[in-house]
Amino acid sequence: MPKPLTNAVRRVLQGIWRSRHSWPDRLNAVADGLLSRAPDRVLRGLDRAVLGGGARIPGPAQAPDTDIRLYVAPANFAGQGGQWARAVSRHVPGAGAVSMGFQGAGAFGFRADYPVDKDVYLYSGSWQRRQLRAVSRGFTHVLIEAERPLFGTFLGSVEREVAALARSGVRAAFVCHGTDIRLPSRHARTNPFSPYRDGLLAQTPELERRARENRRVLDRCGLPVFVSTPDLLLDVAQGLWLPVVVDLERWKRSNPALTGPRPVVVHIPSKAIIKGTDLVDPILTALHDDGLIDYRRVEGVPSGDMPELYGSADIVVDQFRIGSYGVAACEALASGRLVVSDVSEQVRAEVEAATGLALPIVQATAAELAEAIRRVVADPGHYRQVAEAGPRFVGEVHDGRYSARILAAHFLSTGA
Repeated sequence: MPKPLTNAVRRVLQGIWRSRHSWPDRLNAVADGLLSRAPDRVLRGLDRAVLGGGARIPGPAQAPDTDIRLYVAPANFAGQGGQWARAVSRHVPGAGAVSMGFQGAGAFGFRADYPVDKDVYLYSGSWQRRQLRAVSRGFTHVLIEAERPLFGTFLGSVEREVAALARSGVRAAFVCHGTDIRLPSRHARTNPFSPYRDGLLAQTPELERRARENRRVLDRCGLPVFVSTPDLLLDVAQGLWLPVVVDLERWKRSNPALTGPRPVVVHIPSKAIIKGTDLVDPILTALHDDGLIDYRRVEGVPSGDMPELYGSADIVVDQFRIGSYGVAACEALASGRLVVSDVSEQVRAEVEAATGLALPIVQATAAELAEAIRRVVADPGHYRQVAEAGPRFVGEVHDGRYSARILAAHFLSTGA
């Protein structure tokens, strides 16, 4: 068969597989039966047809030898699936955890215990069936990230997966990461700087549709729900905050912030529209041109280079459209840098109510940023103390112990 035709057929097969979530229940049931009973050689043949034979198909995930065996999958966004899994293994007695993450082009190198090629995750029937069996038989709990299916297209939907796991005695819960559940229409109503206003983000209609559908999935499943950042509690009222986790030792720096004559200000727009780079970049550039700061806008930095980058800065300017804080801010706090960002009163109140600690991020909207920076330059001693509170805060809230306690109390314990 000519190669273009082979590729065209492969794309058709992939499209059919991707559309399983929209198939009628009766058709999905027939597909489930055929896939579950098909000989391995048949599934391997389908793999070759759909994947082209080039992808490496790993063996199934191995469960830990513990009483409680947690499987965290399938996204590992910002490395958080892996971090939550390690937190459970380290801090929950009698528990072990394994993280899985699908990986493809453009990944930033976040480590999962069990990485799987994205096309294998989506289209390999042999991997999907073996993985379903391994999780059903080997694990006691699964934490499903971002409402995404654990086994690609194999059962057609995450709801069907939850039902299949429940029949095997495996308990499930969801953890929402951000855009999977944040409702753009709600955010735009309550935040004047929302990236979902005024056509700033072309994907807004699709994000709205997806968030609404994911919310319906959560409601229909009726399982425990966790959220990675406190602002998401506005979208998932029944949710529990599961703080993101960073490795404090990896980010620890020996040089204190704000000791030089001209502070180095770093802004790292991983997603420029979401971060509000269009709002703050002209302001910081003007302050740089006035000689007040040394401004550095940095993009496309691999995860492994970030600790050194933060260590070279005095001030990290984070985000000005979402109203929350996440992994990047926690990493900067752990580095002892002064973080300036627009964090809503709701988020600050949730953090303090849950932990008893004030969030040590200097508050500023984009309109207030220039004046906030000028105050820092005028009183570096005071703001150095604020920066020094960052590692202590991360050590109490974001080093994994707090998150492990939340999972143990509300999901992993036998009485939860």
